Amino acid sequence: MEQYKKEFIEFMVDCNVLKFGDFVTKSGRKTPFFINTGFYRTGAQLRKLGEYYAKAISATFGTDFDILFGPAYKGIPLSVAASMALSEHYDVDIKYCSNRKEVKDHGDTGILLGSPIADGDKVVIIEDVTTAGTSIGETLPIIKAQADAKVLGLCVSVDRMERGKGEKSALQEIKETYGFETTAIVTMADVVEHLYNKPYKGKIIIDDTLKAAIDAYYDIYGVK
Repeated sequence: MEQYKKEFIEFMVDCNVLKFGDFVTKSGRKTPFFINTGFYRTGAQLRKLGEYYAKAISATFGTDFDILFGPAYKGIPLSVAASMALSEHYDVDIKYCSNRKEVKDHGDTGILLGSPIADGDKVVIIEDVTTAGTSIGETLPIIKAQADAKVLGLCVSVDRMERGKGEKSALQEIKETYGFETTAIVTMADVVEHLYNKPYKGKIIIDDTLKAAIDAYYDIYGVK
């Protein structure tokens, strides 16, 4: 595993973004782990987060694209932070764009924040996580309604590695359904590998009991 991935896993723990317990996902699944990027709350945290996203995005998509689109609401700071990191570390000036939940009819009108989308623009979508691939079906029509843009793919922070609506992983389903690439900074397999029975700051975060709960979850929702 690359060093930056190990650092990102520890970063999520430090920021209280990666949590273990009893949760329910947006798709209604009861899960023993949860990733909530809403807990990145400081400028320093967002700067580091943007750098991790920039590494994953550049590794999969390169830097020859025009717009980083972050769906409202959590995608808004993600698109801003990652576009700044791409500028700082890769010397490319990528525009950021997000949608509003409500169309604004005065001042800066329309449904978009940040850059408009033009015909021919190459777009990478940035999100926090995807469980069943539900949100991408809401995001693509927003982009396509603006212009004849080409969506290169989707980057999330964590690949939960579970089934989408069928038997394949959500990211794999998105890739096959929409015909573009998908990637993540880390996978849950990376998380378990790095934290299982290994002390971090004097504490075992994933012990045998939690590992069993994660395994049981994947017995139900994991890719067969």
